[in-house]
Amino acid sequence: MKKTLIALAVLAAAGAASAQSSVTIFGVVDATIQRIDNGTGGAVTRLHNSGESSSRLGFRGVEDLGGGMSAQFWLEAGVNNDDGTGQAGSANNQFLAPVALDPTSTTARTVAASGVRPGQQGLMFNRRSTVSLAGGFGEIRLGRDYTPQFYNLNVFDPYGTVGVGAQLLLSSVSLNPTSVRASNSIGYLLPSNLGGIYGQAQYYRGENVSTAANSGDGNGWGLRLGYAAGPFNVAIATSRTTYGTVPVAAATASALATPATGQVLGNIRQTNLGGSFDFGVAKLMGVVSRDSMNSAVGSFEGRGYMIGATMPVGAGLIKASVAQYTTDIPTSGTDPRARKYALGYVHNLSKRTAIYTTYARVSNSNGVAGFASQPVTGGAGSPVLNGSSTGYDLGIRHSF
Repeated sequence: MKKTLIALAVLAAAGAASAQSSVTIFGVVDATIQRIDNGTGGAVTRLHNSGESSSRLGFRGVEDLGGGMSAQFWLEAGVNNDDGTGQAGSANNQFLAPVALDPTSTTARTVAASGVRPGQQGLMFNRRSTVSLAGGFGEIRLGRDYTPQFYNLNVFDPYGTVGVGAQLLLSSVSLNPTSVRASNSIGYLLPSNLGGIYGQAQYYRGENVSTAANSGDGNGWGLRLGYAAGPFNVAIATSRTTYGTVPVAAATASALATPATGQVLGNIRQTNLGGSFDFGVAKLMGVVSRDSMNSAVGSFEGRGYMIGATMPVGAGLIKASVAQYTTDIPTSGTDPRARKYALGYVHNLSKRTAIYTTYARVSNSNGVAGFASQPVTGGAGSPVLNGSSTGYDLGIRHSF
């Protein structure tokens, strides 16, 4: 009898402990038939992933520590469900592939800015891998996480940063390995009981040896502060990432990067302001941004805006946006400019499954050929100097 009571007590204790902890498996599988056309620069039709939402597989958990405190973890991996591979990340917030930041260049920027080289690989938690301690004081978060300035580009755009309709302002002069996420980060998030005020601060490091040249490469910080009340939401964010300012012979636009090594010659600053208002019949949103890359030999500055809207129609959602990005190059007599239009529709078959379609067009002028077109032109050869690029997605998205 005594052994039975002890066993029951142990089981009860185990049940109480498990009730205080939870682990959730979640994810998205998004497949799209995508066509991208750069005119004489090349075209491609392909089965692709992440046309409406980023394909992913994740695990998150929380343990109640008592007294209003909890320990949390979040492991999230990007998935290329079209070919079964995992998506790569940047371990040290630095470029590993050649990159040309000259907006008149047709050099592809997407691979370079990811901080990785392409190739077959297994699953890795590149999207987020954090452990945190949360309570009435807010949340302290450690690991690989989204950078503060990225949230505005994602939250206040109808298309976020995926598909042919993706955020134009992300593919800007300041596109770099920390434009979306940063590894080796320490973050603090304000508590959620501040009357609609929210915000975060983040510091991250490239973790280079102190004796190495440009040992500060990949170090940076970011801040975000916002206010949300009812249908209204607004936030401002800024960040700065350090990259070496190695002297070169000529202060020209293309001299701000050395494509042979992928070494960026200049510190990158990104600042944006975003907001939205939900009228019920439609939700309006917008973002303005200002970016810069400064070095000892010259500088780029970029200015952009996006105006977008979503409108619920029955079981579906209409999405539309227009955006423009202009680059100021002191050594150039013109300001390269790209303008983008996107229109799409998402039809919900259930709470977790939807079909969708998107059409987008980017028009380049004043010498633009590459970076500003990247949301549409990725994987389809080279965009044409001062030309236009178009693309469409037709896909299905399932979340679990």
